[in-house]
Amino acid sequence: MTTQTRPPTVILDPTDEREPIRRELATRPEHVSGTIGLLDISKPRGNVLLDRLEVRIRERMPNVDVRRYRKPTFAKPAPEDLRQRIAQECSFVIEALAD
Repeated sequence: MTTQTRPPTVILDPTDEREPIRRELATRPEHVSGTIGLLDISKPRGNVLLDRLEVRIRERMPNVDVRRYRKPTFAKPAPEDLRQRIAQECSFVIEALAD
């Protein structure tokens, strides 16, 4: 197996911080297994993005389960019960931001 090196990832913070908080990406596993949760935050067309993403995930990772979730509104954080449900049911989560 060949190990590919990736260029450094730059995270841009859209907030107006004069001194941005330094953030680092979480360590990525070599293999994805279990369940991937797709969270629609209820912004327009987020479902379109997630529909396409779900198709790609199922094509590339047929042994991975995909579950869909939706926040009631994008204006507030996800309710605690939804966050707990996702944490219990999923190994990974992808959150859709779209307009």
